[in-house]
Amino acid sequence: MKLVFAGTPEVAVPALDALIASDRHEVAAVVTRPDAPAGRGRRLVASPVAERAAEAGIEVLKPVKPRDEEFLARLREIAPDCCPVVAYGALLPKVALDVPARGWVNLHFSLLPAWRGAAPVQHSLMAGDEVTGASTFLIEEGLDSGPVYGVLTEEIRPTDTSGDLLTRLAFAGAGLLAATMDGIEDGTLHAVPQPPEGVTLAPKITVEDARIDWSAPALRVDRVVRGCTPAPGAWTLFRGERLKLIQVTPVLDRTDLAPGELAAAKNNVYVGSGSHAVELLWVQPQGKKPMQAADWARGVRIVHGELLGL
Repeated sequence: MKLVFAGTPEVAVPALDALIASDRHEVAAVVTRPDAPAGRGRRLVASPVAERAAEAGIEVLKPVKPRDEEFLARLREIAPDCCPVVAYGALLPKVALDVPARGWVNLHFSLLPAWRGAAPVQHSLMAGDEVTGASTFLIEEGLDSGPVYGVLTEEIRPTDTSGDLLTRLAFAGAGLLAATMDGIEDGTLHAVPQPPEGVTLAPKITVEDARIDWSAPALRVDRVVRGCTPAPGAWTLFRGERLKLIQVTPVLDRTDLAPGELAAAKNNVYVGSGSHAVELLWVQPQGKKPMQAADWARGVRIVHGELLGL
């Protein structure tokens, strides 16, 4: 099939690579979000998908909105058979959905209908799921509600961050998306409607969502930290400034600390929660680089009974 691939972040690059490597399909063009400011200089930078497509000599389309008439005209001119999508980052209007004969097929990082939305991996971790996966489905106007072509499952490991899990799903999902394109092309794969039961939503994680509630149980604190790492980054307040929490671990045999109460030993830093203590392993003070929590504690000289979160 002739394909137009839509995607933007680094997590979409493995799928693009898999389709470029396929001897059954041609990636005629790539659709991605416009260049965005990045770094201290805030200069405009192309998306990872745009950079990879340019390296491969593939035409790159960067519409401000996918309903822009210039973009739609070029899409009709290319006349793709199918448009595979991975984390493109914009809603596709019906006028665009109608262009490819076999539709737009999305690789979504959850076991649909669970976790429909922008942040399925983060929500899955924060909810304490033991298994997640990826699904390919035919995009329709509803939010991730279209019929499903294929799925794969992935076990969530006890120390997984959303970055760890998303990386594994990106590479495993690349093979699923390529196989889905093969099955659509040869007619052996047919989309099956999602069941009405089990629908959960996964909206974008906000900075406020990533703020630690120390009255929550220790396991919840750990899940929020892992789910928000690397972005947007779990955080709390210490002496009125933000302290980013990069890695923590529940300490199930310590219950003597009040929620948010700090206790520093020579090589360990503990915080009370709504259940057991949490040990801080890696933190990042505002305006500084990540550091081991014990080094941070020695530098700030924690006062007995001092609290996080105020």
